[in-house]
Amino acid sequence: MSQIHIALPDGTVKEFEQGTTPLDVARSIGEGLARQSVAARCDGQLVDLNASLEKDASLELVTLSSPEGLDVYRHSAAHLMAHAVKDLYGDDVQVTIGPSVENGFYYDFYTEKHTFTPEEFDRIEKKMAELASADMPIVREEVSRDSAIRLFRDMGETFKVQLIEDLPNETVSLYRQGDFVDLCRGPHLASTGALKAFKLTSVAGAYWRGDEKNAMLQRIYATAFPDKKKLKAHLAKLEEAKKRDHRKLGKELDLFSFNEEAGAGLVIWHPKGALLRTLLEDFERREHLKRGYDIVLGPQILRTDLWKTSGHYENYRENMYFTEVEEQSYGIKPMNCLAHMLIYKSKIRSYRDLPLRFFELGTVHRHEKSGVLHGLLRVRGFTQDDAHILCTPDQLDGEIKGVLQFVQEVMAIFGFDYEMEISTRPEKSIGSDEDWEQATDALLNALKDSGLPFEINEGDGAFYGPKIDIKLKDALDRKWQCATIQCDFTLPERFDLTYVGTDGEKHRPVMVHRVILGAIERFIGVLIEHFAGNFPLWISPVQATVVNVTDNQGEYAEKVYEQLRAEGVRVQKDLRNEKLGFKIREAQMEKIPYMLVVGDKEMENGTVAPRHRSGKNLDPMTPAEFVRFVQDECGQHH
Repeated sequence: MSQIHIALPDGTVKEFEQGTTPLDVARSIGEGLARQSVAARCDGQLVDLNASLEKDASLELVTLSSPEGLDVYRHSAAHLMAHAVKDLYGDDVQVTIGPSVENGFYYDFYTEKHTFTPEEFDRIEKKMAELASADMPIVREEVSRDSAIRLFRDMGETFKVQLIEDLPNETVSLYRQGDFVDLCRGPHLASTGALKAFKLTSVAGAYWRGDEKNAMLQRIYATAFPDKKKLKAHLAKLEEAKKRDHRKLGKELDLFSFNEEAGAGLVIWHPKGALLRTLLEDFERREHLKRGYDIVLGPQILRTDLWKTSGHYENYRENMYFTEVEEQSYGIKPMNCLAHMLIYKSKIRSYRDLPLRFFELGTVHRHEKSGVLHGLLRVRGFTQDDAHILCTPDQLDGEIKGVLQFVQEVMAIFGFDYEMEISTRPEKSIGSDEDWEQATDALLNALKDSGLPFEINEGDGAFYGPKIDIKLKDALDRKWQCATIQCDFTLPERFDLTYVGTDGEKHRPVMVHRVILGAIERFIGVLIEHFAGNFPLWISPVQATVVNVTDNQGEYAEKVYEQLRAEGVRVQKDLRNEKLGFKIREAQMEKIPYMLVVGDKEMENGTVAPRHRSGKNLDPMTPAEFVRFVQDECGQHH
């Protein structure tokens, strides 16, 4: 047997016999590593642990503790679930695809005879556990395309046949475990016995290949973890997420609603929700004015010719709504940029005018398919905190640093942790090498100066410029896309924007498009779930409720209510002839920060007895003292 050289991540090179496997390599390092390994990366390519190594290579073992390792584990769990479903339902069900996704996996099944329900999850899980404990080897096979088509056709698996027919390769890989076989690129675990903890979570409809013209499939979602303890912690988190679901809390707290009569994905804001929104928007206006932005406002509809100039008509029209007035076609805006371009062009600009920072809380409409709509998180009409910065190339660096600083300060106010990533030039792009280099350097410098960690997504930028994406993390550690800083080379070009430079010649300004919170609707959805409806005092639609003990204090309670309202406290009153405990419980259910209890003693002393929604009682204070207390707690946001 000839020898091969295997280079390991720490730089050491070991000699092995040809045909050795990554599992052998892991064992040569230590039994602990071998137990933890689920796959390997050989010369950058993910392979099974029992793959045969035939030549010199660099090898990195993929362990269960890594995101890639967990992916492999969950992908094998998806095969296990499909195996269990086939065992239980036989030829009534066809298998399609089953990838791992964030926090779990799913498998799409086609059946005309059966509708899966959560009541059957137990039965499927039991079958999965039985197949796992059988500890069947998971074996990879490479076969010709034609023989794979024959195999799946004979099995009546028409969706698999379609998938193989669309593959360009002459050979395809299959994975077998017992009597179950699936088309798959791999890698997979060595045997079903490695799968220890899994749980089916939900079922939903999905179209084959995401196209509504195709067959409707049934998608079973599930999750899997290396041990039962981690699975239990994850399921507890899911339970907590259900309690915090903004659609449920939005209804309970009377913030917003959706109504089929109005149309899907269109939010109807109730008084408390509209007030919460107003408070956020006012905060945004103050923060932008403080940082040298000009507030602007564009129309909701603009002529279709203008959308053709911008390139939206060509590249984005399937997401737009159009209307016609007096034989003139108009597009309802899906983005706010066009009016900002027209404001810039409304007069000759000099380098002395720059930078210009146009900010608009702009309401836009996008035609999202009804299947992807989800509460406030995915809607058809929404408002973005949109700004376009137009500056000279020399100013770009400072402007991007300013935006990043802005994002950091706002995230700190709401108490969000966040992650950042930069996406660089894709293969297809417009703009010169010099433009791209300058913009990418400016974004990178700003990230480096922030001292915060960031990821680089090579080649993942938009065709019109590189960008920074900021994803915030909520109380349940879920990530949400909010702020974006995007360099744009197309619009200044398409609208022929210029400024007169120091040399008296015309030059093209650089444009940065950025959002801080992103869509206000989406941000409110995230806020509701992050705080579980217990908003900080400064953005609580109702900050306090005045509660009397008996009718005897009704008049005094009314006076306190009027006084607080006049001083700008967002206050409501509950003077019903009900027991105090009942009224307090109700206010706590409404998640009102403070209940101001008024009894005979308080009436006599001209005070109120504040009680926090957590149940903590504060010392009695006069209404004027409570106003100052609220102002202090709200701090600079008051």
